[in-house]
Amino acid sequence: MSSSDSSGSPVTVETSLVTSGRDTSAQKGFVNPPVVRGSTVLYPSAEDLHAHRGEYSYGRHGTPTTKALQQALATLEGPACAGVALAPSGVAAISTSLLAVLKTGDHVLVCDNVYRPTRLFCDGLLQRFGIETSYFDPLIGAGIEALFRPNTRAVFVEAPGSQSLEMPDIPAIAEIAHARGALVIDDNTWATPLYHRSLEQGVDISIQAATKYIGGHSDIMFGTIAANSKAWPLVDDAVRALGVCVGPDDTFLALRGLRTLAVRLAHHQQSGLEMARWLGARPEVQRVLHPALETDPGHAIWKRDFTGASGLFSIVLQPAPQRAVDALLNALQLFGMGYSWGGFESLIIPFDCASYRTATKWHPGGPALRLHIGLENTEDLKADLERGFAAFAAAQ
Repeated sequence: MSSSDSSGSPVTVETSLVTSGRDTSAQKGFVNPPVVRGSTVLYPSAEDLHAHRGEYSYGRHGTPTTKALQQALATLEGPACAGVALAPSGVAAISTSLLAVLKTGDHVLVCDNVYRPTRLFCDGLLQRFGIETSYFDPLIGAGIEALFRPNTRAVFVEAPGSQSLEMPDIPAIAEIAHARGALVIDDNTWATPLYHRSLEQGVDISIQAATKYIGGHSDIMFGTIAANSKAWPLVDDAVRALGVCVGPDDTFLALRGLRTLAVRLAHHQQSGLEMARWLGARPEVQRVLHPALETDPGHAIWKRDFTGASGLFSIVLQPAPQRAVDALLNALQLFGMGYSWGGFESLIIPFDCASYRTATKWHPGGPALRLHIGLENTEDLKADLERGFAAFAAAQ
């Protein structure tokens, strides 16, 4: 992937992550754009006020800080991106996108492996607004055509799902959706547009929980919404109508994190694959759920559509009682237990999709754990997990 610099010469995406959204002349020579905290913008004359002349009109609609981040993110998303909106969390990005394209009486198709708050929003607020949701098997591909109704207006996918890691065939789903007049929304948090430019594969709206890899340091809540030329007017209108905006300090931290995304994500990918292969050889592990592994059912789609992977994957343990799983978790010293990922630290949590999946059955055959591999030394992480596995065996 490549973009161009200010002279029009092509540069790689790694370089554009460092250079996009920077105007040192406007910043009086400083490398980073300033943190602008402001609401009111003053006009120099009545004529300018009446005509709304000026680069900025009100803090909620943008500042030099938000503009810098939006420009950099648009470059990362690629040429198909018509605009990027910023949201105060990943969930806010999801809910704003769905409200942007749906209305009372509409029907939306949602992948059964989505982030659970997405499902809660669809089954809660959207249902109250008279919008019906149907869930589909993430492996359905072009078979999704049978699920369309005359009032189906959108399809929501997550590639891969952030717990069970199934890999939907986005181009096949998008082709069917567009033929039926529906828009496609993708939660692209796992790979980010650095490794998966979903707007170039038929997606109309690409969402990220920038809390994760864009921020990269577990210290902000943030969401992004990128859209193509067809969907951008709807997103832009919804963002303004709903009053969605983000604070200047979080914007600055997101922009700072974006500058090192390529370096960090490459390390997460390398360490994640090393740990996934090591775990796959452990006798305590029944199977590893990671689409970048050659043994994974979704590997062919990942290899076709993605240029890299992140540090998030899951494992299924051999059958064991809950006390053994808890003993494993409690014995760990480097892996933290927390409901997020994408930061510099390694994390682990148990999960069970069985109670809320409706289109597919979740029967993994053993307890499931989701791991995020951070930036620690992998030998240290292996030693930590060995402590956990020793406790796992002793508790059975």
